[in-house]
Amino acid sequence: MKNNKKTLLSLTASMLLAGGMGMAQAADTIKIALAGPVTGPVAQYGDMQFTGAKMAIEQINKAGGVNGKQLEAMVFDDACDPKQAVAVANRIANQRVRFVVGHLCSSSTQPASDVYEDEGILMITAASTSPEITSRGYKMIFRTIGLDSLQGPTAGKYIVEKIKPKKMAVVHDKQQYGEGIARAVKDVVEKAGINVAVFEGVTSGDKDFSALIAKLKRENVEFVYYGGYHPELGLILRQSAEKGLKVPFMGPEGVGNKDISAIAGEASEGLLVTLPKSFDQDPANAKLVEAIKAKGDDASGPFVFPAYSAVQVMADSMKMVKNEDPEEVAEVLRRNVFATPTGQLTFDGKGDLKDFSFVVYKWHADGTKTALD
Repeated sequence: MKNNKKTLLSLTASMLLAGGMGMAQAADTIKIALAGPVTGPVAQYGDMQFTGAKMAIEQINKAGGVNGKQLEAMVFDDACDPKQAVAVANRIANQRVRFVVGHLCSSSTQPASDVYEDEGILMITAASTSPEITSRGYKMIFRTIGLDSLQGPTAGKYIVEKIKPKKMAVVHDKQQYGEGIARAVKDVVEKAGINVAVFEGVTSGDKDFSALIAKLKRENVEFVYYGGYHPELGLILRQSAEKGLKVPFMGPEGVGNKDISAIAGEASEGLLVTLPKSFDQDPANAKLVEAIKAKGDDASGPFVFPAYSAVQVMADSMKMVKNEDPEEVAEVLRRNVFATPTGQLTFDGKGDLKDFSFVVYKWHADGTKTALD
């Protein structure tokens, strides 16, 4: 019995020691969850976000880390599905990760952000543009990209001043992001006296848009704005060309993906797209672009640099407060100016950037783009 007691005490001590070592090891890293679509129809956008965030983590770690600790990336797949995003947010909270870069789709970001706010987790999205995400008085939610309330008017102004259609259509995918930006565009053009003859939603995942195209032809629209993502618009463009609907199309950053050219082919030529500035073309970012390319990644995606900046401002804020308390980091984010690859960033009380601009581009069938303003 005595030997058994000694063995039990020894095992208990070993377990406690191992547990203590595990805690010490865990304390040596600062975990940052990268949440977004690894799978699903818009996984390409998730790749952009992960590329930028991982590069920031790598470079910060090489420079000595944060407060003597290394940053550790933890990737979570929400497939841009709201229910899965909530499940991911709860997993992140249960694993006691206190910082998140994500999510990507606004319809996923909004419900996930409820969890983060409740749990005191700091979240910065580099891609979600719906104004509703930051309109609820939350203290732990930020973004390093502009809002649809800015992007929509940018598109609407271009339509009014450059396209000048007498009759147009506004189509959306019935989702928070797509419908939200479509309504913002509709408001701008209607105030300028343009007749929106068709305002209609399609279902995300649909493949046949014959009925929509027939309606657009019947209404003799001269221009079509689409709010949503590239899988649906790519098919609409291709099928429109096949059915003889020859009018210009325009969409938001959710369609500005090289895969739209793969889907639509030549029908994607001339598509108008609003996107963040091409940060990869800034000479100041040349070394960063080289580092991204050296890993075989594409630096040109619209969410690559905003994701890099999201990690950087988190890290810079942790250094300023000399700890990793999310609430203290959030307060520092609101009070300071941060020099990043996407410019000098300052946040307002809601967690939105005080200054961000979208640019209108002409898309080409080979997947390249040309700035128009």
